[in-house]
Amino acid sequence: MSLLLPVIALVFTAGLAIAALLFLRRGAPDGSYIKDSDRASGIFGVLATGFAFVLGFIIFLAFSSYDASRAGAEVEALKVAQMFQAAQFMGDEPSAELGGELICYGRYVVGQEWPAMEDDTLEDNLNPWGLEMFRTLQTVQPEGAVEETAYAKWIDLSSEREEARQDRIHGAEGVIPVTLWVLLLLGALMVLTYMMFFADSGERAIVQAMQIGTVVVLMGATMILIQRLNDPFGEGPGGLEPTAMERTLGLLEVQLADEVDTGPLPCAENGELVEG
Repeated sequence: MSLLLPVIALVFTAGLAIAALLFLRRGAPDGSYIKDSDRASGIFGVLATGFAFVLGFIIFLAFSSYDASRAGAEVEALKVAQMFQAAQFMGDEPSAELGGELICYGRYVVGQEWPAMEDDTLEDNLNPWGLEMFRTLQTVQPEGAVEETAYAKWIDLSSEREEARQDRIHGAEGVIPVTLWVLLLLGALMVLTYMMFFADSGERAIVQAMQIGTVVVLMGATMILIQRLNDPFGEGPGGLEPTAMERTLGLLEVQLADEVDTGPLPCAENGELVEG
């Protein structure tokens, strides 16, 4: 999600709120519509505190999901590198085949899954190279203690990789339900409506504009932050990128190219299967 549209909407909303307050100020009595300012301030404090509590809860919920997706992506990339290392102890043929499929797995994450998460079209689609690695592993017959240990380690790392992948893609679905968004918007509307009753013809217009403008900008900026955290793979500042997996692919494809022979890779640069 680009920040340009939300920022434009925020500026427009702030301007609309300022215009509404200044319009009400023209017919407001000196000292505002409220006679008992102490009681009104107390009620406003309760209203603002309740709104802040809901806001804090939603920010915590969204940030937890965002951080889980970030950590999941990093752990998944780490497990791919560790699985590649474990595969080198399974014999020449299995190590080459599994190593190539791991590189294809990483390419598919970067070239196929990441764009799908940005567009919110990933749904429940699986990485096909996970299944290909499982099929290849079924053909492996470990011989000796070293290969048996590597085989068992591969299985453990594969499970950890799948768990990390689930953490990564969980955030792409968004964790804030519609009911919480409705509650958040309703709370913001109540706060702004209540502030309109503080329109005061005896106060300077610039002061009144600053009062309502700062509140609207703060609440709007917070909602933009929540949406950013709730959509961690969206475009724009703060969006998660496949940096960890790209770094792992660089390690496997470049730095180990002279030391480990993976043979011809069965996939294209974007991770799609190459026929034949």
